[in-house]
Amino acid sequence: MKFDEISVGQMLVTKSYQLTKEEIIAFASVYDPQYMHIHEEKAKQSRFKGIIASGLHTVNISFKLWVETGVFGDDVIAGTGIHNLKFIKPVYPEDVLYVTATVIEKKERREAGEITVLLSTYKNEGEQVLSAEMSALIAK
Repeated sequence: MKFDEISVGQMLVTKSYQLTKEEIIAFASVYDPQYMHIHEEKAKQSRFKGIIASGLHTVNISFKLWVETGVFGDDVIAGTGIHNLKFIKPVYPEDVLYVTATVIEKKERREAGEITVLLSTYKNEGEQVLSAEMSALIAK
């Protein structure tokens, strides 16, 4: 979808994605090796009462789900920023995530346009776990 075809307020809901404990541990072992993500016994004794996904893992899954909608396809030029990233609730093994993506801003640029999308990630039956504003250049 080209920049000129996008409207502020447009919203899309992504497909769902279920996390496994093995996936959470594998991601965190490489990118966020803290006990609450990789050490089951210590995590059980924490305030979370078990392994939780890294917030960075949740961001990555959220972005993956958004990109897989294919809304912008080959019209995406480059990402320009992530703003107001908030980790709202923990994500546990077997939680099912989905994202709503709402266009909240459009800016004209010389050879392209910049859009900002509010990604709101939810688990299971609608409990919000993440919020982030992501901006990208889109072809006109």
